Amino acid sequence: MSISPKCLSGSEIRQTFLDFYAQRGHKILPSASLVPEDPTVLLTIAGMLQFKPIFLGQRAATSPRATTSQKCIRTNDIENVGRTARHHTFFEMLGNFSFGDYFKKQAIAWAWELSTEVFGLPPQNLVVSVFREDDEAFAIWRDEIGIPGDRIQRMGEADNFWQSGPTGPCGPCSEIYYDFHPERGDNIDLEDDSRFIEFYNLVFMQYNKDAEGNLTPLQNQNIDTGMGLERMAQILQKVPNNYETDLIFPIIQSAAEIAGIDYHNSDEKVKVSLKVIGDHIRAVVHMIADEIRASNVGRGYILRRLIRRVVRHGRLIGIQGEFTVRVAESAIALSEAAYPNVRSREAQIKAELAREEAQFLKTLERGEKLLEEIVDRTKQQTNQQISGQDAFTLYDTYGFPLELTQEIAEEQGITVDLDGFEVAMKEQQTRAKEAHQTIDLTVQGSLDKLAETIQGTEFVGYAELSSLAEVEVILVDGKSVESAEAGTEVQIVLNQTPFYAESGGQIGDRGYLKSGENGDGLLVRVDDVKKESDFFVHFGLVERGTLKVGDSITAKIDNSSRRRIQANHTATHLLQSALRKIVDDSISQAGSLVSSERLRFDFNSPRAVTAEELQKIEDLINSWIAEAHAAEVAEMPIAQAREKGATAMFGEKYGDVVRVIDFPGVSMELCGGTHVNNTAEIGLFKIVSEAGVAAGTRRIEAVSGQAVLDYLNVRDRVVRDLGDRFKAKPEELPNRITNLQNELKDTQKHLAAVKSELAIAKSDQLLNAAEDLGEFKIIVAQLGDVDTEALKTAAERLQQKLGNAAVVLASIPEPDKVSLVAAFSPEVNKKGLQAGKFIGGIAQLCGGKGGGRPNLAQAGGRDVSKLQEALESARNLLIEGLG
Repeated sequence: MSISPKCLSGSEIRQTFLDFYAQRGHKILPSASLVPEDPTVLLTIAGMLQFKPIFLGQRAATSPRATTSQKCIRTNDIENVGRTARHHTFFEMLGNFSFGDYFKKQAIAWAWELSTEVFGLPPQNLVVSVFREDDEAFAIWRDEIGIPGDRIQRMGEADNFWQSGPTGPCGPCSEIYYDFHPERGDNIDLEDDSRFIEFYNLVFMQYNKDAEGNLTPLQNQNIDTGMGLERMAQILQKVPNNYETDLIFPIIQSAAEIAGIDYHNSDEKVKVSLKVIGDHIRAVVHMIADEIRASNVGRGYILRRLIRRVVRHGRLIGIQGEFTVRVAESAIALSEAAYPNVRSREAQIKAELAREEAQFLKTLERGEKLLEEIVDRTKQQTNQQISGQDAFTLYDTYGFPLELTQEIAEEQGITVDLDGFEVAMKEQQTRAKEAHQTIDLTVQGSLDKLAETIQGTEFVGYAELSSLAEVEVILVDGKSVESAEAGTEVQIVLNQTPFYAESGGQIGDRGYLKSGENGDGLLVRVDDVKKESDFFVHFGLVERGTLKVGDSITAKIDNSSRRRIQANHTATHLLQSALRKIVDDSISQAGSLVSSERLRFDFNSPRAVTAEELQKIEDLINSWIAEAHAAEVAEMPIAQAREKGATAMFGEKYGDVVRVIDFPGVSMELCGGTHVNNTAEIGLFKIVSEAGVAAGTRRIEAVSGQAVLDYLNVRDRVVRDLGDRFKAKPEELPNRITNLQNELKDTQKHLAAVKSELAIAKSDQLLNAAEDLGEFKIIVAQLGDVDTEALKTAAERLQQKLGNAAVVLASIPEPDKVSLVAAFSPEVNKKGLQAGKFIGGIAQLCGGKGGGRPNLAQAGGRDVSKLQEALESARNLLIEGLG
């Protein structure tokens, strides 16, 4: 029996969904991080992503049924955010999943029961779609659920056949739509966003698609569903769009209060900006909570772009100064009950936002200065129109709103090439879409096909450096083969291996695969090992013999390389511990690289580490090494490990049971990497450098063990060479070099003075060549290879001697460099000639740019061949302006 429709809060909708399926045998699982395990996608973009290995048959499900509320981020349609009723970057996907258990009939029945009886949606307001060839689903909806046939729409592959990529698991889907206006009759067009909203998608994953496009039934048929939390909230809360639900609107209100405006009384442009702020703040809060840092690459770039869009739209609605941290507090308060990590990482979220916003506000100021230069340049052109490319550069590089560019241009009596701007925008969107990756369930297509016939690789490398193994898969150019001859580059999967696969910043092991007792049998050199799901893929070259599937071989790693890697990996643990003790106990890892030659450790810190602190860190680590702390390695439940105070490694994903590397009293971390048994095995530790790599992120590079000796030997040779050259002892070198630097500076100053005197002497010869233009005198001339400063001095001197005058001088100080200077008297300025604008236009003829004050300005160019033409143009413009 149906209940009356309820006006549920977003939190109540989420919990109701999870409870409904939990009561039907589904295990409630937590949301996965926005940083996915799947290397083919930057961010978690769907609820099913964490179950990908299960759908591929590469990992067993812990439960045949699961339900989740998954936080997701998609940015491929970012320009639609705020402009449509339901486009978002951040959203929550409620899902129920079956792994070879129930299928279509039960999935459809429960979806209908939840929608109509629990959420109380009137059946007459619901429309469903099915894949055009899915007669089974059509019959279930019509005959068992009782939906009239005219309210079941058959759709094509583009809408109702789900596939993640060109190959892999796929299947038809069925969607449930809410009809806001059933009174409009049976003329159903599901593309009409003003009437219909799709809120529940049921994917029937029943086929496997091969490279030729053939569909074969899967051994296990799976269910993957997704209900948009924000969309259901819009329906139940009876608001016109997702943004005005209680999931987002409090954030919008917070931004509106800071701007001193009222959302409901604002025009559409202001509402769009407020919606963008509300949406993007949710996204960035959760991204930073999941340890994503702003940068210029990958997911870090997405975070930075979202923050900058927030700041830009804040400016559009009149907010001056920093405000994102205040708005973020609303987002944290709204999310903390469902996602406690947003509150536990509140300090990091606010610090990252504050840094990025302050940095971008400076960028915006530079954009404003650039716009001023563009406006000045445009006003000197014939068409009086800012180019679309210039407007797009302001928008894309400096975050300058097109609307503001148009407004300022209009004030100056010029226009903006909107068509050119759109062309540039579409070019960028095309590049973005080409770079955007969807969920690819076939990371290793050939491995996926074999997943049902082979088991995952057993790793024995913690205890063994060599082991017997069987060749299970050979790939050549990504295709599965039965054998490979000498000289062939291959990818190999073994049933077990001592080779560590690249993970957690540690590179893969190197070594050999071989067979034959006399050393004349098979030999495969392994250069790298990577992990794909549960398979260790060995990348190498067959150097001798023929490699065959089923061969029994001996897998042996390079012992020397492994020892160095282990020393460097343990050293990174000691480094993180030392940083927390000496610099700041809130420091956390932001990335790492552990190789056999060196280690690199990125960490979050708002300031540089001082030289004194670096020395203390180095001394502390070397003292731990000398104290010979033994490693204690244990596996335990993750909750127990966290209770003991173990630190999680950046970018790692953990199961219910974790591996803990503990050097008691020194360091304890969750880590799957290889390590020394005792700190004494590291030998020695030396910091090579410390530098910033991004806002709020520092990087330390270091070496350990034998690499320290290599490092010191190189520097010893350099010091010996310098000592021989300067005839000085090592301790005397700093003073000797300082004295030479001072002598060089003095010589350079003397040379600059001589050049200036020469330029003045040359310029004085030009006084008699000045042209009279009524009350004004002009000089346009070239002064050989005089440098820019001397040229500037000469131009000023000439103008002062001539009085009411305009002086334009040029030189070629380097083979491919043009220098230009303009010096105008106040009377020349009164004639409408400004030195900065004037010389900037002249420089363009030489492929350059420049500017400055109305009375004195300089510019540069690269096209020396155009200099005479540029000077002639300058002379003609002066005659025209002053004549």
